[in-house]
Parts: sequence; C-alpha cells; structure tokens
Amino acid sequence: MDIKAEKVNPYLDDKRPKTQQVRSMFNSIAPAYDVMNRMMTFGIDKLWRRKAVSMLKKHSACTGCRILDVATGTGDLALLLNRKLKPAKIIGIDISEKMIDIARQKYSSESKTENRQEVEFMTADCLNMPFSNESFKFVTVAYGVRNFEHLLLGYKEMFRVLEKGGQLCVIELSTPTGMLIKPFYKFYTRYIIPAVGRLISHDNRAYAYLPESIAAVPQGNEMTTLMREAGFSHACYHKLTFGVCTIYMATK
Repeated sequence: MDIKAEKVNPYLDDKRPKTQQVRSMFNSIAPAYDVMNRMMTFGIDKLWRRKAVSMLKKHSACTGCRILDVATGTGDLALLLNRKLKPAKIIGIDISEKMIDIARQKYSSESKTENRQEVEFMTADCLNMPFSNESFKFVTVAYGVRNFEHLLLGYKEMFRVLEKGGQLCVIELSTPTGMLIKPFYKFYTRYIIPAVGRLISHDNRAYAYLPESIAAVPQGNEMTTLMREAGFSHACYHKLTFGVCTIYMATK
C-alpha cells in the first residue's frame, strides 16, 4: 500500500528524515500543545479519549496488567488510562523530549494528590521500541500514527510487544465525508487552525502540517487493512463527531 502520510513532512525544505522533523516540531510546540488541542477541538478531544478507554474497558479487565501508550505526547491518554483501568503499570513513550517533560510534570502533580499506579514516561522511537516481545496487554496511540515515518513498521512493532489476545487501540483524526460538515471542516483546518497555531505556538509550519497529515493518513478500511497486514485480527473502526475522529481497534 502506498502510504501518502509517510511522505508528508512538517518542514517542506528540511531534508532530514520525517522522524527527526517530527521530533523537532513537537519539541517546538510542546508548551502550546495542550492549549491548541483544546482550542482546535473545542474540548471534544477529551471525550474521544474517554470513549476509547471505555471501549478498552469493555473488551477486557485490566487490573494488574501492563499498558503501553505510544506517541504519548503530554500524557493525557496515559494518565486517563491510569485513572480508569487501574493497571499495574503504564509506560508512555514519545520521541519528543519536551513533550515527555510535560507528561512527567502532569503525573508528578497528579500523584501528589491521589494514590496512583506506576506510570513511567520515557523517550523512545515507536519504530524500534526497547521492550521485550509480548510485554503489554493493551497498546494505545492517540493522534500519533499519522506522524510515523513508516506506518506498517510501527504497527508491526506494536504487534510484537502485545501479548497474545492483547488489544490495540488507535485514536486518529480523520476527514469527514458528509456534505454538510465537509466544507466547514476544510475551511477550519486549512485556514483557521494554521493561523491560530502560528500565533500561539510560534511555529509557522506545525499547524499547517496538521491538516495535510490528516488528509494523507490511511482512513477507515485502508487503516484496518494495514493493521491486518501487520498481523492483527478483528480490526474495526468507529467514526466519531461526524467523522472528524476515528477509533481503530484490533486484536493480536
């Protein structure tokens, strides 16, 4: 499968591999990342994460299990999984050191006020993860797979570290197809988000890259086909909020 998202890079004139560009981009926008997420989605991104966690919870009990959150960013999904599923341990990985710093700060503040299970945030490459085979019951990714330099390799790595019978959950932004929402979505993502992103993050390309990467990433059946190619079974998807977000589930 020709994966267009792999060819969409944050910085147009930058000759570095996509992984290095993505690391630089997220290090640049880390201080503004959470604010921009809330503004871009009108806060609905929180509901999408909660929906994904509830789907995992219905699939299987997780008390005492291990969870890996890939492309964890500032740690919102990892910390939500910690509160709701009460695993033995959660590890959140990301290639951006500054995003991981913010995730650690959030966990430190949260763990002072409430008794939490162990959460560890670390920098690591999702295409070459430092974990043994079959180490986790659940692997999650929120808004991250479109940034992978090699998407199929990323899925194969996630398949490798999952236990047999383990569950993959991917939350990803997607392009709505409805005739009523599509024109508004197109205008909002192409013009409003990049303009606001430049003002808040001071990175001229980061929030122009966002709609480009969303449009290019495999969606719906194309994404589940890629998951099955990596070895997963029972791959399915659920569209949310008029198709602006999609949750993908698959089993090892």
